[in-house]
Amino acid sequence: MQIVTTKAEVRAQVRRWRSAGEKVTLVPTMGALHQAHMDLARLAGAGGRVIVSIFVNPTQFAPGEDFERYPRDLDADADLLREAGVDLLFAPGQEDVYPRGLDDPTRVEVLGLSAELCGAHRPTHFAGVTSVVARLLLLTLPDAVVFGRKDYQQLVILRRMTEDLHIPVEVIEGPITREKDGLAMSSRNRYLTEAERRTAPVLHAELRRCAARIEAGERGFPGLEEDAAARLAEAGFAPDYVAVRRAGDLGPPAASASGEWVVLAAAWLGSARLIDNVVCGAGS
Repeated sequence: MQIVTTKAEVRAQVRRWRSAGEKVTLVPTMGALHQAHMDLARLAGAGGRVIVSIFVNPTQFAPGEDFERYPRDLDADADLLREAGVDLLFAPGQEDVYPRGLDDPTRVEVLGLSAELCGAHRPTHFAGVTSVVARLLLLTLPDAVVFGRKDYQQLVILRRMTEDLHIPVEVIEGPITREKDGLAMSSRNRYLTEAERRTAPVLHAELRRCAARIEAGERGFPGLEEDAAARLAEAGFAPDYVAVRRAGDLGPPAASASGEWVVLAAAWLGSARLIDNVVCGAGS
């Protein structure tokens, strides 16, 4: 596996692969890698060459969030990527991603949806995500990019960004990788204490419970959301939201012509903010 840190290096390698007729797929990450990232890398590898980027992006963290304490271990991450058969690790510095610095960078933002759900609680987050992913796509020029479904709202926003900006890249959706007890794997799970870790699977269980009620025919979506949030609070969570939306584009649930919905939640458990989602209905 190659490890490169500059735009010139990564583009030179991509050109060589392209000249050999090989497909290139990017998996953008912030590091602190775990099994879910490896699953995304292996999914990417089914189509040719794989680049995994590691960059802890400062613009998607608000003041007081966990940018400084976000776990960083490039050597350990590189070892995992080698085992997963990744071809190239791209670990750019801030000057490569934001050449003009962070005081007044060019920004890419998907309006509307970026202010809802997680965006209502982290108002600058998605503008940071779309801005950095657009930069990584332009730095690496891949044929395809893989995003995990655990960050469902992020997936929808990034897909829309690539479509609206006519970025010639195939968006591949990776499934959620879970622990045996149902907890969605996340780098932030390491913030949980032992007691909190035992409680954490309740989040997925409550989303599944809500989804089962929808599949049984219930359509009182506000009541379903309130009930799930109350049950999470009783279990020790501090929910930011529980929401039922139309699957695919996160539109209003009552307008789901396909009969497919997604139940999403973000909730604090101690110092860890956990997110998860369950798709239900036709085709789920």
